[in-house]
Order: sequence, then C-alpha cells, then structure tokens
Amino acid sequence: MGNSFDLDSAIRKVPDFPKKGILFYDITSILAEPRAFRYCIDRMIELYADARIDAVAAIESRGFVFASPFADRLGIPLILIRKKGKLPGETISRKYQLEYGEAEIEVHGADVPKGKRVLVVDDLIATGGTLRAATELVVAAGAEVAGIFGVVGLPFLNYRSMLGSIPITTLIEYHGE
Repeated sequence: MGNSFDLDSAIRKVPDFPKKGILFYDITSILAEPRAFRYCIDRMIELYADARIDAVAAIESRGFVFASPFADRLGIPLILIRKKGKLPGETISRKYQLEYGEAEIEVHGADVPKGKRVLVVDDLIATGGTLRAATELVVAAGAEVAGIFGVVGLPFLNYRSMLGSIPITTLIEYHGE
C-alpha cells in the first residue's frame, strides 16, 4: 500500500471533547475502516523491518491494537504496559503526571527481554507523559528503548521535550488549530 493512503480522512476529529476547546483525534475510526488499519500496520512493518527490534511494548489500551499485529507479523514478543493493578505477576511501576492528577502504569518485569531493543507503541503521542513513563519501565526492566511509535503525533503539545533523544515516528502529525 505504501504512502498512498489518505490517513487523515480516516481519523475522526471531535471538537470540544473531552472538554470545550479540545479537538480530539479519534483513532477508533481507523479501526472501523479495514483499509486504514491495514495501512497503519503495513507502514509500521515498512518502517521497522530493518531496525533490529527484538520486542514491542504496547501501552494500554489502544497501543495494544496496533502493536499486536505488528508483533505477530515480525514474530517478536509483545509486552503489555498496563494501568496499575491490572497485571497479576511481579511488576515494575512508574507514576506520571496527568493534566488533572497522577496515574501509574506497570509491566511484568519478566516479560521484558534483558539487553534487547524494544519499540514502545501507543496510538497517539500528545504530551509524552505516558510514553516517558513507559520508556522508563522498559529501561528499568533491563532493555533498551529502540524508539517510540504512534499512529498520530501532536507535536504542538511539545512531546519532544518530555521524550528527549528517543527516536519518535508517527504516521501523521497535527499541528494545532
């Protein structure tokens, strides 16, 4: 499929959600359009086919949707990064700041391949807070962060300052209104 698909047309834009003044980029419309979803997974494969990715870490919950078929097609492990209290085994956790408070995510430390290169995946990169915590989890578990992937990037929210020098790849970026 290459670069010929118009991904922007497949992304629903919802004004004033979750509150007035916010334009919400809803990726669920990508999932409802098989060609758009296939395009995203195909592009991920193209982008990382030669990147020596040993595993993929997916952030709950929409990151799971994109990382799962990617991991399957590359034949690499899928690591789940979940909200606190959702994983039954021994976990490593990180707290991070939200606009309205604090949240915490965790990973099974045993699931992270020690000394290996891990791609961290989410659906959308906004301020970078969740992704920063996720990359810290990967490193704390003994792996190297090979990069960050998001279907949608919102660079006007300055995620680069939160994520430092980690390579970041998105399929589409929106630059505010």
